[in-house]
Amino acid sequence: MRSIKAIFIKQAKDMIKNPSVLVMFIVFPAVALIMTELIAKSNQDIPNNMFVTMMAAIFAGMGLVTSSCAVIAEDIERKSLRFLIIAGVKPHQYLIGTGGFFLIAGSITSVVFALIGDFTITETIKFLSVMIAGSATSIVLGALIGMLSKNQQAATALSMPIAVIIGFTPMVASFSEPVEKYASILYTQQINVIVSDFSANFAQSLMVIGINIVVLLMLFIITYRKKGLKG
Repeated sequence: MRSIKAIFIKQAKDMIKNPSVLVMFIVFPAVALIMTELIAKSNQDIPNNMFVTMMAAIFAGMGLVTSSCAVIAEDIERKSLRFLIIAGVKPHQYLIGTGGFFLIAGSITSVVFALIGDFTITETIKFLSVMIAGSATSIVLGALIGMLSKNQQAATALSMPIAVIIGFTPMVASFSEPVEKYASILYTQQINVIVSDFSANFAQSLMVIGINIVVLLMLFIITYRKKGLKG
């Protein structure tokens, strides 16, 4: 518990000092708010929540991947990860400590999205559930990419295209049935399914997201144990 707390506090301080990371949690809901007020509400042909759900899905699907990836890569580059492993820090402790602050920040941002949107109570619960689950999955994915990178530069080069692909694939899938078929295994597609249509199969989408996060967690743990002492 002490290890998690120490890593969490360190990450919180580092993030607060990094405006480029903080702005990510502001820009997505800000764009959603502006486009909703200036475009959606003044155009009867556009659903009021279209920009909210669009920006929320992109944020949960790709916004957190690059930031969590950068944190892990920084620890590897500075040899901090090696010392943590030698000190006996377990994979789950390290992941909770580094990703915990991101998840809290992502959850707060999700609440802001929900406040901007015109949702019922039931829709709000579904929206927040899938957003938080998706954010957690993105954090684990980013952590895995960071663990596989030698330094921050390599992490950025690897995480950006992956984040763009998984973040925008649901948008492409909405225009292509073949893409939609294969994209259904991605957690980002399931986020998009729910936030775009609250009558969709909620349990099924959560199950797919759950499978995604379990697979990514297993890969992270294996990579942490295998590469950590080499970092």
